[in-house]
Amino acid sequence: MRVSAPVKAAAQRLTLPFLIFVSALFAVLGKADILLFDRARVLLADTLSPVFSVASKPLTSVSDAVATIEDVFSVYRQNQELREENDRLLRWQEAARRLAAENADLRSLIRFAPQGAVSSVAAQVIADSGGAFLRNVMVNVGSRDGVQRGQIAMTGEGLVGRVVEVGDNTSRILLLNDINSHIPVTIETTHDRAMLDGDNADQPRLVYLQAKSEVTAGERIVTSGSGGIFPPGLPVGVVSSTGGMRVQPYADLSRLEILRIVDFGLDGVLPQSAMPAPKPIRGAKSNVDASR
Repeated sequence: MRVSAPVKAAAQRLTLPFLIFVSALFAVLGKADILLFDRARVLLADTLSPVFSVASKPLTSVSDAVATIEDVFSVYRQNQELREENDRLLRWQEAARRLAAENADLRSLIRFAPQGAVSSVAAQVIADSGGAFLRNVMVNVGSRDGVQRGQIAMTGEGLVGRVVEVGDNTSRILLLNDINSHIPVTIETTHDRAMLDGDNADQPRLVYLQAKSEVTAGERIVTSGSGGIFPPGLPVGVVSSTGGMRVQPYADLSRLEILRIVDFGLDGVLPQSAMPAPKPIRGAKSNVDASR
């Protein structure tokens, strides 16, 4: 089918205006579409907001649970760190208390200057043989330091006991509350004489006191010097109980750390062994010939 020339010419003339009209129409419709899309998007968001809120709650709960677990682990780590720091502080505190006690003992020994002493040497307690049947300690000085059997062991507070065994580098001290300890003493105010006997209790007994002696609690007890083993006037303790005549020593015999071994130049008679001799085993053969 052929198009006539006039129709073809008319179509060519209308083509340009038609394209301009279509372009303008598309521009208007495009702007209208944008406004319509924005309105639809807002409407859709309003409609679906409850759904989004419900859907977000599990995620929020999971997030909160994760945060709570992290907080728990953080608190646990902090607790562990605090416990370790507390343990360190307790160890330092214990060390500080021990050093303070040693410092106090050393200061007490520095101030302690017994009258009539020929010589003295400081000693540290390295072993404690305290128990149900023994009250003695071992110190870290011996014959190489000038220590001899019979010398007096004291602290800055008072009498502790005497040296009963001496080695080259160590010595053993028999404490005044040991069952083998017998010390002549006197009541400082009345000058009544007595004997301080140990019986392995914390407080030794005051025995052989004259019947007419009136002793009250708090009376000071000092050495009498009888027998030439202990010099007179050494502080021993105070009467703590008049019923059983017990004496509370000035020196804390349960917490001995630093002592002073004092040589007063005495030549009193000491027993050959102040420590209890071991009992022979029944049935054992004697090393001594019976025919001698």
